[in-house]
Amino acid sequence: MTPPWVAVPSRGRLRTRTLELLSDAGYATSMLHGGESIARIDGLSFIEMRSRDAAAALAAGQVDAAFIASDLIAEHELHGLPAVPLGFARSDLVLASRDDDGRVTAEDLAGGAVATHLPNLSHRFFTERGIDVTVVELGGSLEGVCAAGIADAIIDLRETGTSLVRNRLRVLEVISGCQAQFVRRSDAPVLDDMALRLGSAMAAGRHRYVMLHVDRAQIEKLRYLFPGLESPTILPLAGRDDLVAVHFVVGADELWERLSDLRALGATGIVALTPQAIL
Repeated sequence: MTPPWVAVPSRGRLRTRTLELLSDAGYATSMLHGGESIARIDGLSFIEMRSRDAAAALAAGQVDAAFIASDLIAEHELHGLPAVPLGFARSDLVLASRDDDGRVTAEDLAGGAVATHLPNLSHRFFTERGIDVTVVELGGSLEGVCAAGIADAIIDLRETGTSLVRNRLRVLEVISGCQAQFVRRSDAPVLDDMALRLGSAMAAGRHRYVMLHVDRAQIEKLRYLFPGLESPTILPLAGRDDLVAVHFVVGADELWERLSDLRALGATGIVALTPQAIL
């Protein structure tokens, strides 16, 4: 039986972050070296593809899972498939037009032309709003097309907004927020395991395993500082009746916010490590 096919982005920051996450989840990614490479890893067949091709292949059932962004999920109507939000490659899908055209809403585009990489999504957006526009599917950079007057507006992703400002475009509407997701159409156990591994690796990255020494009398105050801390591990120290070693897991942001409070409690020997996995 052929192992399930998993599409991995073949280029860009999405590929970089995806490979980092796969590595954190224990997958040996060294055989994925760009282009259209193929690798068998832990009972899965990985193939590197352009994200747009991966979304189309997933929609057609040619691959079993893919790392793609929310805009492509919407374009190919893959919302009903099991997905794990990955928290990176965040952006906004926006409708934008020239800042001097007098338009302020999507309805002001009636009778106009809208350029996009996402024709299906764009058609649905305007049809649901009852707005008659011509949707033009184009590749490459869209901001310049709109700035030159070839299109009246664009539907595209905005990460920082710098390109929109540079081309004197303004956002008429934020259609949706987007991020990378692991989406699958197969219920193969090996893909269930992959979803579990990805989730535990992401959870680990958001937490820290903390070890410190503190006076035994300060344990309750320590639990007050970290309200989610129900049962920290408390270990005796050789030759000391007053101090104990305390081990606990806490959110990374929470640790940094409370670091000075820990010192005020008299905590010493504070060590914080990133765990490999949290289940």
